[in-house]
Amino acid sequence: MGFLSSSSPAVTALLCVATFLVLSVHAADPEEIRDFAPPPTGTPLDGNYFTSTRLRNINVNNKGAFANVTAVNVNVFPALSGLGVSNALLPTVVYPPGSVNVPHTHPRGTETLFIIEGTLEVGLIHTTAPVPMLFTQTLHKDDIFVFPRGLVHFQINKSKQAVRAYASFSSTNPGLVSLPRTLFGVNIDMLSKSFEVAPYVIKTLSAQQS
Repeated sequence: MGFLSSSSPAVTALLCVATFLVLSVHAADPEEIRDFAPPPTGTPLDGNYFTSTRLRNINVNNKGAFANVTAVNVNVFPALSGLGVSNALLPTVVYPPGSVNVPHTHPRGTETLFIIEGTLEVGLIHTTAPVPMLFTQTLHKDDIFVFPRGLVHFQINKSKQAVRAYASFSSTNPGLVSLPRTLFGVNIDMLSKSFEVAPYVIKTLSAQQS
């Protein structure tokens, strides 16, 4: 599938740093003891409160190197409060050929990814084994892949066709930790020694995340 071998020094270093980033305490959403959270004061309680139109007619550029996720979480859809779920749509125009969704984690929620159209390569890093392991898979139309809460994962569209996918989460606000932004915000000397590369390499990579 063209992924780096797990024996590669660069991959080993990335896996180790990724493990350090994700091995933290994760709190689950609190259990809701009522049918649903009431709307803000003054907001009428009707069908509109339980409806989000955020995913209608999404207008994004159909070119680019990175995926652009439109999230529907408790921040933009208050009716989700306390219900333990949220959603995101990755429309066709968000996954043009060659684009990626960079390695990242969702510290507060498990993700399931459903392929609506196209073929997508995905990767998941398993951290409970003695040595972190990279699992990859090629997903086709109607396939579902699960990314357990807090584990590093990514997606790559290696096909020549655009991809549409739909993601759901086991949290109203699963959070997002981008490894490129997080890693390269760390001290340059520390990263240089960790990856066993010259400082200028880290400086170059860090500059791209600013």
